[in-house]
Amino acid sequence: MAAVKHSRQREAILTELRSRKDHPTAEELYLSLKPHMPNLSLGTVYRNLNMLACDGVILRISFKGADRFDGNKMLHYHFRCLECGKVYDIDMPTFDGINLKAQAFAKGRINSHELVFSGVCDECLDAEKN
Repeated sequence: MAAVKHSRQREAILTELRSRKDHPTAEELYLSLKPHMPNLSLGTVYRNLNMLACDGVILRISFKGADRFDGNKMLHYHFRCLECGKVYDIDMPTFDGINLKAQAFAKGRINSHELVFSGVCDECLDAEKN
């Protein structure tokens, strides 16, 4: 019985994560799921996110502070706010051929790349104005 509950919780965690583009922390994900799943614990969310990340089902994005998680495994780029720490997708075309171009300068084999733009998000810019 516990395994069924665990699977249901893991599926809910994955579904919620995949519906978002803001790359939540485990705590943010827990807070969004808790009203619909009163028996859910923060530890369960952490364990499931770690398992899903280790299995390659989701991405773990690590910067200073708490890890953030991304349910979209397709190649895409991110923006990280240096003020509040938010991380979200940038909806732009990927750079085709960049791995091949970088391979000319790299020792070893390039399989993929990650690109993160850093700056100040619009909400933090608005807060600076006020």
